[in-house]
Amino acid sequence: MSNAVTKTIDDLKDRGGLKGVDVANIARVSKATVTRWLAGTHSPRPSTQLVLSDLRYVVDKLGEFYTPDEIRVWLNARNDLLDGRRALDLIHEGQTEIVLEAVERLGDMSYL
Repeated sequence: MSNAVTKTIDDLKDRGGLKGVDVANIARVSKATVTRWLAGTHSPRPSTQLVLSDLRYVVDKLGEFYTPDEIRVWLNARNDLLDGRRALDLIHEGQTEIVLEAVERLGDMSYL
């Protein structure tokens, strides 16, 4: 399991430009907890694993439009496509579908 968690977090860092503190913030845990996940000494709860999985999926989709640094900003910033909300907050609250709809609209806008 820890290998899957490590791969997910590494992908979030590489593809999404996220830092350990970003992962900790969305998972609502300490940065030390994320470090323990990466070391394989602890595993996230199933609900947290779902949040990390959803975040990874969103990051992959955003990669079609943005660089990793831009993805990090997009996830952390208030966004008009999300009615002024932050994508990270919505993903943590289990509202990933709203974020994915906004990402789809990014694709629609790129053809205008």
